[in-house]
Amino acid sequence: MGKLETNKQQKKDKLYNTAFELFITKGISKTTISDIVSKAGIAKGTFYLYFKDKYDIRNKLVVKKASELFLESHNALLQTDITDFEEQLMFIIDYIIAALQKNTSLLNFIAKNLSWGVFRSAFNQSPKDSDENFFDMFYALVPSDVISRHDAEILLFQLTEFIGSTAYSTILYSEPLSMDEFMPHLHNSVHALIHQYYNR
Repeated sequence: MGKLETNKQQKKDKLYNTAFELFITKGISKTTISDIVSKAGIAKGTFYLYFKDKYDIRNKLVVKKASELFLESHNALLQTDITDFEEQLMFIIDYIIAALQKNTSLLNFIAKNLSWGVFRSAFNQSPKDSDENFFDMFYALVPSDVISRHDAEILLFQLTEFIGSTAYSTILYSEPLSMDEFMPHLHNSVHALIHQYYNR
């Protein structure tokens, strides 16, 4: 990456970091683009080089934060000897949930704003914010001889929606159970979800 590209990426990262800080402290509705650029020390025009509006940066931030979590969990998985797909998936889920338990501000931000439409759309618009492709990493884990690519995407959609909503309720409100109490139920549900796609 040349100096110009590095400078652009640094500005974009500064906008991301500042917007995230403001979104979790002030709230999205009370945060303006002027707030973001002023705190970041970046010209307002520069904001519009990267984002259409504050909802665009919010959506891309959701994807960025969720992708970073998955990448961290994937890298941790690579340090293990786990080779079975279901065990790999459970390791990743457990890792992500543990990270969200430690960072409830991140959980609150992701769970409130994450939906499959937002996730897919924002990721498709800016997949190169990371050197790693979230979707490709997930598909690489899925045994293609038993689960088709189409079914793998549906599975990912269901896992994203299910785990996001249950983590939000159980971690933040311990409803209907605490996350520790709910984990066996979550694991059973994920296993059942996976099995319905085997050799369809």
